[in-house]
Amino acid sequence: MRRPLIGMTAYAQHVQYGSSDVMAGMLPMTYVRAVHATGGRAVLITPDDPDTDVIESLDGIVFSGGGDIDPAYWGAEKHPETHIDPARDEAELLLMRAALDAGLPILGVCRGMQVMAVAAGGTLHQHLPDLIGHEGHRAASGTDPLAADASAYGKHDVVVRAGSRAHDLLGSRLTVNSFHHQAVDNPGAFEAVGWCPDDRVIEIIEHPERAFALGVQWHPERTPDLRVFAALAEAAADRAGLQPAAIAA
Repeated sequence: MRRPLIGMTAYAQHVQYGSSDVMAGMLPMTYVRAVHATGGRAVLITPDDPDTDVIESLDGIVFSGGGDIDPAYWGAEKHPETHIDPARDEAELLLMRAALDAGLPILGVCRGMQVMAVAAGGTLHQHLPDLIGHEGHRAASGTDPLAADASAYGKHDVVVRAGSRAHDLLGSRLTVNSFHHQAVDNPGAFEAVGWCPDDRVIEIIEHPERAFALGVQWHPERTPDLRVFAALAEAAADRAGLQPAAIAA
């Protein structure tokens, strides 16, 4: 029996391939392995030809981490520390709105969670140190988020609201890795259900009217704790009418 097909938003980025500098559609394999380890089949969605037609072929979708979202989407001026990718913003916000309208199971990771909020009418904090007075939500200056492992990231606890779907999945408290300087301010149509207890930065959002639409601000794909990916695979299999046996242990 086939696995649930999980789309994954990817970067379009210049990479060194042999002696050539080429534009590539890419995503760290940690995301792909997380989907495969929890029973899904990963397919990459690049931002170069934005359209919503891909939604018709998917059973679930992951919006991956990456750079900042253009504050013009919520009517704010760009902060000096904000670095945007207009093509990726356009493609992912289009996909996010279509996925929500279709009731497609959604997992947002780091930037992906922020895309969820913005697509649903919310806003972001552009530079957390201005708000909370420290850099504790990201790694030391100069750390490459694509090259570093989870131990090089920031680290803090998250408390989860009792009665939320996230609480059923993750419990009341967990320790997470952290690599971001933007964060959700107003989650729009989503509900904030998890926070860093030290500074109340929003760390988890979920949609009250969707079967599975969950955003987490950390990077579970770089840890052994893949519960959010397993929950996505289960929701995707259920939507596709696949048997529970199709989900890997």
